[in-house]
Amino acid sequence: MLVAPHVSAAARTPSPPRLHHRPAGTDPSTYEGGAAFVREPREELFLLAVGNFVSQRTFYESGEERDARYARLVGELAVQEPVWTAGLLRWLRGEGNMRTASLVGAAAFVRARLEAGVSAGPSNRSVIDSVLHRADEPGELLAHWISAYGRNVPQPVKRGVADAVRRLYTSRSLLKYDTASKGFRFGDVLNLVHASPDPEKPWQGALFRYALDRRHHPEQALPPPSDRVLTAHRALMEPAADERRAMVTGPGGSELLAAAGMTWEALAGLLHGPMDASVWEAVIPAMAPMALLRNLRNFDEAGVSDEVAATIAARLADPREVARSRQFPFRYLAAHRHASQRWAAALEEALGHALANVPPLPGRTLILVDRSDSMFWGPVSERSTLTRADAAAVFGAALALRAEQADLVEFGWKSAALPFEPGEPVLEVLKRFHRLGGTHTTKAVRTHYQEHDRVLIVTDEQAAPSGPGGPAEPVPADIPVYTWNLAGYWPAHGPAGPRRYTFGGLTDAAFRMVGHLDAGREAGWPWTAGPV
Repeated sequence: MLVAPHVSAAARTPSPPRLHHRPAGTDPSTYEGGAAFVREPREELFLLAVGNFVSQRTFYESGEERDARYARLVGELAVQEPVWTAGLLRWLRGEGNMRTASLVGAAAFVRARLEAGVSAGPSNRSVIDSVLHRADEPGELLAHWISAYGRNVPQPVKRGVADAVRRLYTSRSLLKYDTASKGFRFGDVLNLVHASPDPEKPWQGALFRYALDRRHHPEQALPPPSDRVLTAHRALMEPAADERRAMVTGPGGSELLAAAGMTWEALAGLLHGPMDASVWEAVIPAMAPMALLRNLRNFDEAGVSDEVAATIAARLADPREVARSRQFPFRYLAAHRHASQRWAAALEEALGHALANVPPLPGRTLILVDRSDSMFWGPVSERSTLTRADAAAVFGAALALRAEQADLVEFGWKSAALPFEPGEPVLEVLKRFHRLGGTHTTKAVRTHYQEHDRVLIVTDEQAAPSGPGGPAEPVPADIPVYTWNLAGYWPAHGPAGPRRYTFGGLTDAAFRMVGHLDAGREAGWPWTAGPV
């Protein structure tokens, strides 16, 4: 263990944020000057990947620094641990639900292996294919490659993209994603990778030709007559705007929009006018859960009827819809903060379903939630107004409410126990959290640990100086201490070892590991069956 010199409290001004570069070989310390511990590369990459929205600046690192560290780690492990790294990237796009990070990672994986001249492990082609789950992603990956590495796209990338194109390109995905706002249109992708149609999809050849025509000869492009969706879409586009509005809002309008593959975004431009209540009510049945969540305020402003609002609320609160939407739990908190009271009960219920993996931990549990300034600085992603402090409070409160007996503590420069009642809504408990300045993690553990059966710390790990042992030092060696890192910074606040575990990410997926480890069973990485 290497301990950095202590830094006085006066030197640690929380605003503006201070960005640090950590050259290889320097003594590790947290960004607040506390003792730090070097993670092994796989752990560092995993924690960075699950907490990293690409190019998102954090309190201690710029977006560029995080992106460079991420690409470096992926590249190194792609050569040294190709099977593990390919598994991470595949899992990251799937269960991890980190779309951009998986695409950027797959490109870095292939780039590093080509430069090193290695071929052991999964093929580069298969890794590219494995991270492409949505029809706009082949174009996004190619755009990233060209921006990061130049216009010479290697064959494994082209072939992996072509494999994904055959899986993902349909008439509905073309209407949704092949828009002028995309840097790479479907036709651009087809021109670059020369994807041949899937032999088991006889309609795909005509679709590919239409996508090319839409890109290069839009005035002459005609949908294949046999394609019902594209034909219905063209029929809806031909009338004047007033006639289209009457078609959409009249009897059978919802069925017409569904048959034509019309999204709410496209409909807003199609009608050349406001999205009033009648238009929204026509398209709402075809909207996905995330689209509903994003438009609650628009529904209110347009005056959507109570009857339709009830169907929206029922879908938002449906556990199957919540599972299908795969939204981060904090998305429901953000919607709750900005939506009217009309949606409050449904969003509260949806948040509960989104935290389905939170285990009912037996015995006594100490839960500490980091409320330091670095947790409040900046949103968790460019599409959110919520901070890591918000996410930490959501997870900490959910853990406390599900546990058999829990002490819930917020900490910063000082710490305090937060009261709660069994069965209380998570959103009510969140109102009791405060902003508490710095990060005296070990002091909080030492103050509040009283023969608990386990300790969970939800934090960014950037603890202030507190002695050589780290936050787990006051806890007996046979009591498990779980750190949940929400930021993925380089320095760790405590050493790894028996009964000391670190998780990461902005979903509740890590919680299911707590039960396994608590029972003394070894746990593997989420995409592997064996132990780490």
